[in-house]
Amino acid sequence: MLVRHYPFDLYFIPGNFHWTLEDVAKSIVCMLVSGPCLTGYTQTLNDWYDREIDAINEPYRPIPSGAISEDEVITQIWVLLLGGLGLAGLLDVWAGHNFPVIFYIAIGGSLLSYIYSAPPLKLKQNGWIGNFALGASYISLPWWAGQALFGTLTLDVVVLTLLYSIAGLGIAIVNDFKSVEGDRKMGLQSLPVAFGTETAKWICVGAIDITQLSVAGYLLASGKQYYALALLGLIAPQVFFQFKYFLKDPVKYDVKYQASAQPFLILGLLVTALAVSH
Repeated sequence: MLVRHYPFDLYFIPGNFHWTLEDVAKSIVCMLVSGPCLTGYTQTLNDWYDREIDAINEPYRPIPSGAISEDEVITQIWVLLLGGLGLAGLLDVWAGHNFPVIFYIAIGGSLLSYIYSAPPLKLKQNGWIGNFALGASYISLPWWAGQALFGTLTLDVVVLTLLYSIAGLGIAIVNDFKSVEGDRKMGLQSLPVAFGTETAKWICVGAIDITQLSVAGYLLASGKQYYALALLGLIAPQVFFQFKYFLKDPVKYDVKYQASAQPFLILGLLVTALAVSH
């Protein structure tokens, strides 16, 4: 099962989830952790530390436009963070964990969100490190949380999801093209700034496609032939839309590309999750 969010972007439930009232309730609470709470925390935090860049690139956004005050921003950050961590701890108690693994995943993700956006580390200043951190938030962290809630978080799941996070790096690059002007003025070395848009767009699609092909190869080698074929079938339309939209003009067609191609990426993640859990 999958729900799309950011930054705890993808929430997976392994094969021993059952359609009981209790399991459904647990999954809803886990979605609240990954979605409204920690997604909201990270988005608000990122918008706060990007307010000077947004004033250049997107001055109509709530913070640079003055639609929301500093006190309201800080309050929202703390309420969402503490709410998410509290619910994560509740899930550990509910699941009967001796070690609060979901709480620590939430702590780690929240810390990653902070150092991604905030100085002095501000990982987003470096296109490679920052975008991989974002990719891990898209994919690995919520997958780990769902796995820990209804199953066992194993090394192979950790390695596979970190590999898949390279595709998340590619997704993150897509969003960098519309911010080139502001990033350059503020000294942020996003990949479109560092390499230029022509090179960066090929790095982007390469990260997305090569990762998925590698995962398909892993599934094939693991005896999951039908899942591997399904994943390959879902890669094909992504490549089509890359050439139709993204590679033509990553700024003009970024929304069309994401709306057209990314559903197939998400379905591929679901196929991989099903393969791993069965």
